[in-house]
Amino acid sequence: MVLIFPFDIFYFSSRYFFLRTLWRIVFPLQAISFADFFLADILTSMVKVFSDLERSVCRMVHRQVATIAWLEADSICGSHSVAIPLVLVLPYLFRLNQCLRQYKDTGEKTALLNALKYSTAVPVIFLSALKYHVLPEQWTNIYRPLWLLSSVVNSSYSFYWDVTRDWDLSGFTRIFKFSKPHMFSYMLHGRRWVYIWVIASNLVLRCTWTYKLSAHLRHNYLTVFTIAALEIFRRFQWIFFRVENEWNKMNNKSHMQLSMSEMSNGEEKLLHSMNHNV
Repeated sequence: MVLIFPFDIFYFSSRYFFLRTLWRIVFPLQAISFADFFLADILTSMVKVFSDLERSVCRMVHRQVATIAWLEADSICGSHSVAIPLVLVLPYLFRLNQCLRQYKDTGEKTALLNALKYSTAVPVIFLSALKYHVLPEQWTNIYRPLWLLSSVVNSSYSFYWDVTRDWDLSGFTRIFKFSKPHMFSYMLHGRRWVYIWVIASNLVLRCTWTYKLSAHLRHNYLTVFTIAALEIFRRFQWIFFRVENEWNKMNNKSHMQLSMSEMSNGEEKLLHSMNHNV
């Protein structure tokens, strides 16, 4: 209610900006801005929130009373429901659509590779949901190996993209350049161990987060809660380094523009000095 409060109190401009960004994520009718894909990335870490909301709404609609039947997979709003994988996949589809729109606007092939990263989450979600709709032998012999393979692909691709693209720690060489007079020496986090920690922890947490995308593992409530809490920590780290990378790009761009303007002024002076009649 505070979020949609129409009066100019409680940070009205910030609330309006947040709601407008959400609207742009769902309906990317304009060019994608940094705020658009930044918030959309955060929403991909909130799939547990969305799936819990789906279950809550389902139980309110069916007027269920809180009983032990809630924990059963075959209840009306149980883990077998087709609505759960649909809700889980929505944030990834939003981000995928943004990447395609970005490719249409800019023609950068990197946007297509980024779209491919988000598409790798789709098999993980839907292969997991098949457990409740196929025979146990089919799940064990066919679909579970495919689910494991898709989970490895998704985790590996996401980890690679975090390190090399979102954080721009290409080849991990940036970690060892702090002692040299290099532009990377001006990063916000100038300690080498910080980057070693964030790379290692991101790899582990990227793999465990696949656990939460899998509907057939939702009955392990304590494990799911722990992994969801750890995902908050992983995304918290990701935000700092992602913003830092964008800040470095902006500074490098401004420095290049400044250098180009100084070069243009020097060329203009040189031309003026050579303006004479032969």
